Amino acid sequence: MDNQIETALCCSDSISQSSVTISDFSDEILLNILRFIPSHDLMLNVSRVCRKLQTLCLDKSLRAHVHLHKEYTANDDAVKQLLKNFSGDIQTLNLSGCYWLAGSTVDQVTRCKGLVSLDLSGCRLTSIRLSHLLTSLRSLCSLALDVGPGFDLQQLSAEGKSALARLQELKQTLLTPSYGVVPCCSALRRLHLYLEASEGWREAGGCAQLMVGQSSVPHYQNLRWFSARLAPGEVNRTLLALYLAVFSMRVPEGLTGLVLFVPGPAPPRPVAMTALMESMASTVGNTVSALQLPRTWLDGAILGRVLAHGCPVYLNVSRCSSPGFNPLHVLLSAGRDLTPLRSLNLRGCGRGPLAESCGKGEEEMDTESVKALTECCPHLIHLNLSATHYHHAGQDGHLCGTLGRLGALCSLALPVCALAQSSPTPVNIQDSNSDLTPRSLFLGLKKSSRVGVPIYRPSTEVMGGQGEERQDRGLCIQPLLQGCPNLVELELIGAGFSSAMPRNEPAIRKDPVACSWSYNVGDGELAALGGMKFLRKLTLAHLPGVLKGTGLIDLVKGCKDLHSLSLANLGSLKSMNYTLALLEALSFCTQLRDLRLEQPYFNANAAFFEELSHCHQLRRLCLVSRHGTFQPSAVTAFMQSCTDVIMCHMFMGGTLVACKTLQKTLLDSFSISRPALSVVIYPLLHEDLAHVIRGMPLCHLDEITLFKSRVAEEPMRRQL
Repeated sequence: MDNQIETALCCSDSISQSSVTISDFSDEILLNILRFIPSHDLMLNVSRVCRKLQTLCLDKSLRAHVHLHKEYTANDDAVKQLLKNFSGDIQTLNLSGCYWLAGSTVDQVTRCKGLVSLDLSGCRLTSIRLSHLLTSLRSLCSLALDVGPGFDLQQLSAEGKSALARLQELKQTLLTPSYGVVPCCSALRRLHLYLEASEGWREAGGCAQLMVGQSSVPHYQNLRWFSARLAPGEVNRTLLALYLAVFSMRVPEGLTGLVLFVPGPAPPRPVAMTALMESMASTVGNTVSALQLPRTWLDGAILGRVLAHGCPVYLNVSRCSSPGFNPLHVLLSAGRDLTPLRSLNLRGCGRGPLAESCGKGEEEMDTESVKALTECCPHLIHLNLSATHYHHAGQDGHLCGTLGRLGALCSLALPVCALAQSSPTPVNIQDSNSDLTPRSLFLGLKKSSRVGVPIYRPSTEVMGGQGEERQDRGLCIQPLLQGCPNLVELELIGAGFSSAMPRNEPAIRKDPVACSWSYNVGDGELAALGGMKFLRKLTLAHLPGVLKGTGLIDLVKGCKDLHSLSLANLGSLKSMNYTLALLEALSFCTQLRDLRLEQPYFNANAAFFEELSHCHQLRRLCLVSRHGTFQPSAVTAFMQSCTDVIMCHMFMGGTLVACKTLQKTLLDSFSISRPALSVVIYPLLHEDLAHVIRGMPLCHLDEITLFKSRVAEEPMRRQL
């Protein structure tokens, strides 16, 4: 910020040549503006602008709640100075994801004697350091921390254990099989677990050591909320079973939130689960606020019992449908008031397998039930309908018209085929994975023809009658655009899509089969999405109908406030056919913070990075490309010109030596000026990739590097 407040000239018909400066604003207006500025910026920069701002920066409303999550420019010196100057006023301190801060910086938190809530997720924290913190923070009610290898609960002082006994909320990320600090937290009302132990601990017998001390875990008699999110792996499933075993000894009477996310095969349903659900449903005056269970644990009887006492605010039944059990039918037939529902995840839940399904077990969307849902739940804010198929028959209204009734909707996930207005033309669809005819021998030797697929031209090229054709391609989307003006997050993910970037397994080498209807969703539909003026997060995955990608240009021109963009497998998977359109589109992404691009045969050359450098707000970049190539000098030049980029993850082709050389060059060149810098460059198909993934900062890994549907995946923030 400059050393003086810039003058803003306000000229109107009645007032001319009169200047109004920011100094003329009331204190109340200025305080509201200053709340959007990071705390360390207030102290180091804003407070030095002038005397008035210096005085306002001392206001306790700006100093009571300090949030440094995603503030990548906050280095050790700035945070130490901040904690020193604000220590007497800070009540809430969020350092989650600040993995770059030194342990000595975390030690300075002991100055903040009045802290009530402290989030140290991702920070370097040892048992001894935690003991010193807890001894000083006697008013602490909420704590978030990571528990890594070597953590020893016995190293905590008596004062530290007493502080834990007073905690009402605990968020604990377990990087190793452990109970962490839970055995000392006997007064907990809310417990959030993130189980991130690697499979190496299973071979070492890590969970076997916990079974002996199982009785030391408290009975959770005051617990109101229990959530656990697991990384893939048997060791994490075993660890969850150990935590849930506590409920077999005593079932909490007032539990209102139970959220269990278990990827892959779920462990056997605990015996105590039935009693737990009975208690949640039968407690007088108790309404469940959030519910998610593994698919094999939830059935119509359990869901019906919960709904009999009221509708939750958050309900996640992702992939829970099974023969004889349709979660949406149970929800609608419960006979309860469903207006409290704000977040609903129906991912993979339909009325049964699709007759012409392209993949095994793919579900068809129950459109009649979705229509009834929009009438019963008019206040829905987050809705996930992905991993299903919707094929518009033509006689009834389109799905987008139905969803347009949800005026409060902020985030939405749909299958790509939901935007198709007509059935596919068989001659246009070619499946290279299943083509066994003699002509398949010539694949790769000649260009495959695509007959009858309409070519979209961007608005700058549209002339005469072509404008009407352009409007027709996005006609079905218009009711959604008009009815949901507050939409800020949209995901269009092809049913059956699987990312080539795995979590704990080798990279996927075979491309997923696309839904035949999704071939009718192309550049015209993408251009129509540009009508979402307030869109901030956009995910497009597995759109085989995209030809040249020209629709992206109009899309980003309309969505001027786009902060996060994720593109995966657009158009042909045999070559990168939308490079030119992508380069032009990037020049309009002036507000883009995060970019994830996954596409086979992508060439990250100088032209790409030159256009990407126009995204001046860019912070994080992830490139995933099977058989892709990169130009090391172009990557280095890009990182040098875009000084705010703190994450560069590239998983492409190339040799291991070339990848490691570039990674070392970037780290050596920019780590000092960018303390939060995270650079990982590795061959996508290398057998050790899973081990490399486990070493990344969890905040980047979960938020951008790994592909997944994020709409309605977690309870709303005010519930957590």
